[in-house]
Amino acid sequence: MRDTTTPTRHLFGLEVDALTMDQTVALAERAIRQHERLLIGVVNAAKIAKLNADPVLRDSLLEADVLLADGQSVVWASRLLRQPLPERVAGIDLFEELLGVADRGHLRVFLLGAKPDVLARVEQEIAVRWPGVVIAGSRDGYFTEAEADEVAEQIAGSAPDLLFLGMTTPKKENFIGRYGERLGVPVQHGVGGSFDVLAGVTARAPRAWQRCGMEWAYRVAQEPRRLWRRYLVTNLAFLGLVGIELVHPHPAYRHSPNGMPVTNQLDQPRREAR
Repeated sequence: MRDTTTPTRHLFGLEVDALTMDQTVALAERAIRQHERLLIGVVNAAKIAKLNADPVLRDSLLEADVLLADGQSVVWASRLLRQPLPERVAGIDLFEELLGVADRGHLRVFLLGAKPDVLARVEQEIAVRWPGVVIAGSRDGYFTEAEADEVAEQIAGSAPDLLFLGMTTPKKENFIGRYGERLGVPVQHGVGGSFDVLAGVTARAPRAWQRCGMEWAYRVAQEPRRLWRRYLVTNLAFLGLVGIELVHPHPAYRHSPNGMPVTNQLDQPRREAR
């Protein structure tokens, strides 16, 4: 459900929606009422750094009905590039806001992703914090390619109003790309590692760190050996891309044939940037 009236900003070859959290939640509520698909995509510094080299990721972002700035660094970059976004709409915060919508409306939710024990803890947490939510079904994220059809049938058969995918890239992108249109679910939101946070497996950065755009540093502090190199490479790459964007804005991406990145200076953006 693409809304051509929604203002967008042209950033790094993508059209990012200039929406607040409240506006995004209102779009989701309308999609549920009208039973129209709203596929929510989010973008952060790490995804921007991988855009050109990862056609699956790129195409999944192009497919989204609404694309939001999940990272504070993207919001800061948008202002530097004179394509200002109003605020960060973090995927995990949106996840919780949408659970609030489901709670108030007694809506049906399907949870897909994480390990079985983590998924069970997420269901328990939802039952305590959002008791009005109806868990239409759930499935852990460790299914094989051969089981994907069965998982899609399970989701469609449970008739949820909202689908949350707590899986990593590119598995969730591949799944939604293959089955999204057939699932019949109005709101589809890939929440990544949010299941782990909600289950208490992973600690989220304090609010002060979030406001400073330093959640990545908090994660590195938790797992320095595993994460320091990843964030060093990603952050440097993102800073370099911001510099390039200042001088020569990236032309709009289009879907990639045969997995090769495609841009065209004459392409019109997905929606007119306002």
